[in-house]
Amino acid sequence: MPKPESFPIENIFVPTKQKKALNPATVAEIAESMLEIGQQTPISIRRDGDRLVLVEGLHRLEACKALGETTILGIVVTAEFAQAKPLLAERPEVEAERIKMARLKQLRLEREAAEAATAGLKGAGASQAQRDRQAAGARGNPKAPLARITKSKPKSLSAWIDQQKGSGGRY
Repeated sequence: MPKPESFPIENIFVPTKQKKALNPATVAEIAESMLEIGQQTPISIRRDGDRLVLVEGLHRLEACKALGETTILGIVVTAEFAQAKPLLAERPEVEAERIKMARLKQLRLEREAAEAATAGLKGAGASQAQRDRQAAGARGNPKAPLARITKSKPKSLSAWIDQQKGSGGRY
């Protein structure tokens, strides 16, 4: 059985007949899966003179393109090997790529949560301060100290650290 190799995506020709079967929802699902666990199954390609022609794996190829990848794992097949689909789970470089992609996804999620928490804290802090001022004025003492602004529970570790830095707390 042929071993999977890395091929430049730009050198892979996709027949027009296969392009018609492209489903954007499937591409999005596969791209998300590739972000989480990496490419599990190589695409199948065949040599046609000097070019590489896609045999199987259109959605995996398009998912890699959508993720900005420049290469993809694939195997060169002949007619006798066209049905074979080897799994890549046992290869160490695939596991390293999977771990890297999981870390990148986690960092992206933490950053988005921190940005959302920061935006939420700014909006919540201003409205709480206004309510405190109104309550102090309603009691007849406009110079009464503002009540402590309650902070929302942070959604991630990085948001909690940012919150602690902002309040001068130890972490």
